[in-house]
Amino acid sequence: MLQISAKEIETRLRFDNPWWESAEGLDPRIEQYPRRFYFKLFFGLLADRKVNRAVVLMGPRRVGKTVMVFHAIAKLLADGVERRKILYLSLETPLYTDLSLEQIVKLFQKMHGHQRDDQLYIFFDEVQYHKNWEVHLKSLVDSYAKYQFVVTGSSAAALRLKSSESGAGRFTDFLLPPLTFAEYLNFIGREQELIVEHQAPDSPIISYTATDINALNKEFVNYLNYGGYPEAVFSPTIRADTARYIKGDIIDKVLLRDLPSLYGISDIQELNKLFTTIAYNTGNEISLEGLSQSAGVVKNTLKRYLEYLEAAFLIKRVYRIDQNAKHFKRVTSFKVYLTNPSMRAALFGPIDIDADSIGALTETAIYSQWWHTAADSLHYARWPEGEVDIVSLDPKNQKPHWIVEVKWSDRPCEHHELLSNCVFFASKHKIKGASLVTTRTKTGEVTVDGVQIRFTPSSEYAYTLGKNILRFKVVATSR
Repeated sequence: MLQISAKEIETRLRFDNPWWESAEGLDPRIEQYPRRFYFKLFFGLLADRKVNRAVVLMGPRRVGKTVMVFHAIAKLLADGVERRKILYLSLETPLYTDLSLEQIVKLFQKMHGHQRDDQLYIFFDEVQYHKNWEVHLKSLVDSYAKYQFVVTGSSAAALRLKSSESGAGRFTDFLLPPLTFAEYLNFIGREQELIVEHQAPDSPIISYTATDINALNKEFVNYLNYGGYPEAVFSPTIRADTARYIKGDIIDKVLLRDLPSLYGISDIQELNKLFTTIAYNTGNEISLEGLSQSAGVVKNTLKRYLEYLEAAFLIKRVYRIDQNAKHFKRVTSFKVYLTNPSMRAALFGPIDIDADSIGALTETAIYSQWWHTAADSLHYARWPEGEVDIVSLDPKNQKPHWIVEVKWSDRPCEHHELLSNCVFFASKHKIKGASLVTTRTKTGEVTVDGVQIRFTPSSEYAYTLGKNILRFKVVATSR
């Protein structure tokens, strides 16, 4: 049987690393993509040589991990790193299948005469296709302290599991989520046109308002339909057939390949039916009993599947508290949100601005901005007479310190009886400052029974969340 020769592998490596031979560097198609807002944080980890750790770039499929790697390579080259000291390869390429990570590193050394104490940058893309990658990577980090290793993968559940188990003290995990609404506007070149920034003198607080709320809402609906995926933003072909692209290339590969191979799931159709049921009901409260009956999955299996889907960054569960802000000892009901609202449109068709489901998708989109940070303090409150969509509990004392009610309607601005749930909950817990109610287009403030309520359009709030959460991350990292 014929064996792959070292010469063939070297030829492929030169093909994958065109900057070795040419000053032109990257593929122009990749250069045209805007950088994710997360790029600065990611490159900061990559460039930090004080700590001997590999960077594990994980996240859902098609959110731009490979493009961000190439943007990092472009910056390294621009910063003066010698081009033959950068190695990139995708382990999805069949030619590399039988090579260990260390064999690849040694071949790279041999090709360019690199030494063990040289400062090299090595990128392994789609690392989940390499068996026992975490063991081999840990060995490389220990053996080559001067080398900076970065691995990426779309099987986020597998990466997170194995990175935590085997990479303690050697790996730094970096999660790249789907596009925020702020990134989407930046990608389509309309951020400056549609958003105005406000900052009072000597104040760290920045607020944002729309120059044209109807135009912003139109883009918000586009964001709900396809805006979580960079490629869909730039491709009219993909936008015209999101079902084929997002469902076929993203959702199905996770449900039909990644999760079954990781967890040994035998009934793939059962898992697929469960996810379809959840996607249709994103933003709604569901019970284990009701979900079990609707999806046809027994409860014990259902609990495992929910854990798998959450580990794969497809869904996020939010847990219920009562009117006293107390957790339920026995969790039987909770809300489930898609981590990217575009998945629902891919499964059930795009929506318009007046669709019946836009309220639930707006709530999903707002929660999805929060997934870009630690969101464990977020809950929803429900009691026999009412509900509040988002309640943040203070981590120190587990008491509510702010609340948000998500609406895609301007009616609460005039019909204050629709604010009764927020007023009751805010008054009961003596919440300081204004409680927020999102609207479709209206902005303003009102005081009802001594409780201050602030109105802001949902699209403005989604933009502000995505923008400020990342801004605070960058500030915190630079300290």
